[in-house]
Amino acid sequence: MEQLFTPFEFKGLQLKNRIVMPALASFLIEDDGTVTEKAVEHYKMRAGGGCAMVIIEACAVSPEGIVSHHQARIDRDAHVNELSKLARIISEQDCIPAIQLHHGGRQTSAKIIGRKPLAPSPLPCPTIKGEVEPLTVGQIREIVRKFGDAAERALEAGFQLIEIHGAHGYLINQFLSRFSNIRDDEYGGDVRGRTRFAQEIVREIRGRIGEDFPLSFKISAQEFVPNGLTVEESIEILRILIDEGVDIVQVSAGNDATPEWICQPMFMKKACLADSAARIRAAIEVPVMAVGRINDPVVAEGLLTSGKADLVCIGRGLLADPELPRKAREGRLDEIRNCIACNTCMESIFRRGRVECLVNPSLGRENEMQISPAEEPKKIMVVGGGPGGLNVAWVAASRGHEVHLYEKQPELGGQLLLGSVTGYKKEILNLIKFQKTQIRKYGVTCHLNTEVTPALVEQESPDVVVLATGSVPIMPAVDGIDNPIVVPFDRILSMERPSYQKAIVIGGGATGTEVALHLAEHGGQVTIVDVMPKIGGSLESITRKVLLQKLHEKGVTLLLSTELKRITGSGALFRNEEKGEFFLESDLVVIAVGTRSDDRLYKQLQTMDIKVYRLGDCLEPRSAKAAILEGALLGRKL
Repeated sequence: MEQLFTPFEFKGLQLKNRIVMPALASFLIEDDGTVTEKAVEHYKMRAGGGCAMVIIEACAVSPEGIVSHHQARIDRDAHVNELSKLARIISEQDCIPAIQLHHGGRQTSAKIIGRKPLAPSPLPCPTIKGEVEPLTVGQIREIVRKFGDAAERALEAGFQLIEIHGAHGYLINQFLSRFSNIRDDEYGGDVRGRTRFAQEIVREIRGRIGEDFPLSFKISAQEFVPNGLTVEESIEILRILIDEGVDIVQVSAGNDATPEWICQPMFMKKACLADSAARIRAAIEVPVMAVGRINDPVVAEGLLTSGKADLVCIGRGLLADPELPRKAREGRLDEIRNCIACNTCMESIFRRGRVECLVNPSLGRENEMQISPAEEPKKIMVVGGGPGGLNVAWVAASRGHEVHLYEKQPELGGQLLLGSVTGYKKEILNLIKFQKTQIRKYGVTCHLNTEVTPALVEQESPDVVVLATGSVPIMPAVDGIDNPIVVPFDRILSMERPSYQKAIVIGGGATGTEVALHLAEHGGQVTIVDVMPKIGGSLESITRKVLLQKLHEKGVTLLLSTELKRITGSGALFRNEEKGEFFLESDLVVIAVGTRSDDRLYKQLQTMDIKVYRLGDCLEPRSAKAAILEGALLGRKL
């Protein structure tokens, strides 16, 4: 890790290493711009973990530019004191505090801002839709001034670097790209015309902050849409902006139509944008920050040693483990809780209104999730070595309890092992690896190949039993369900290489779609059948989009709003409104319609005088995130 932990200097700014946390929304800000204690603790944890610089989340420079009621704000002087809390707490951790200035443009809605969104042209956001108001030249100049006002407030608040958000389909990006800018005045047309808005913002900010203050620009070097930005065009844009005063560039990708390139899911390879960063670095005279699925310090080191970037941005990786830099510097790579690119963080801010993480249950709950020594050490028996059981075991052991973990299989991991079988989910194995490391670190005694019975519980005489026995697949009550061609999804995932010519997957939820892709990657014809009109509804939206693309590429057939009636030895009979009853030939029928709790042991223990807790699927079928959170909370409570 020689390069990763080598100091770096630019524009008089001294960075202690090459790791930067880029701006990521937390939704821990109140709708009036108040910085909550949770937000302060969130940034304290990230800055204190050993990175060199933290760029706080995008701060709106104008009320109509916000994209959420929980977005950070810098559009009024009153926000200076609030933001200074973050600058101060980051500085106190020996970390450089930076801030990102932002305007959402068309990528917001009238529900949020109370008016039509502003845009370069009369083209609505392709995902949010709705009418927009094209900006007049006078309005453009007013927004430019607001960026300058915001920059002055950023200085007053104590930040040491300002970054202009010119990426991801927001207002500045909208001007830069022919995908969203069809103006025919001086702010449209060729590259120079489309860059004029960004150029004026850079010039305005540079005039407000002076020549010596570091200024960054974040760009989507590629947008992956017709008429979207390319690396070649982005180089032209950046050369213009560097002449105006940009000192460093963060190279990202994607826009509102291609969010999979903004927050890359598991399908994307690690450091998937690094080649764009390398091409830009070779063409310009200022340092370059690379971003995009850099969740591993070994990968980050490789980007630096190969000359693809000067600094590496680790975003979701620091949400998953804020101490990643310190652990990497100390050589404790096996103790890093790696981001697995599940995009739970993205899903949670929009569905739950707060940032959460599958692998790190403390994210957004830092104050309430402190681990303290147990007042009275107990003997705890944890039954089940899946995500919930593993988490409760090591957390309880770290507090001083004597913990014994029982798993009937020969290996720890539970449903996570099955979840890691499909090609694009291999990184789930990193989560299992981390949990195993914690188990060893805190002295949990593991009993593998051991099925727990009431007699064993009585023999071991624990103070507490925690049941994390998981769930079992639901098999629908239809004729022919016991036919030899019928297989539950977990058995398919347990096979080294499924053998079939034609397969039908019953169930189009998260598990069914993943199993279908897994089968399709092994050849043969695959059909997904579901009674609902939509598949993958429970999946995180970006992951769902890419997964559906992959299913299409593999030729998987979708039969929706279709009911399973009967299974025979050569296929299955279905019914829908369009076709009535019809038969599909198949030599394999995979059942993936859901799971039910495996609560047999819980019922057996009800007659015993012992404290019993249930968590995860054992209580109610749910996600791995829920099981890990429940295990973390219970481990702190016992």
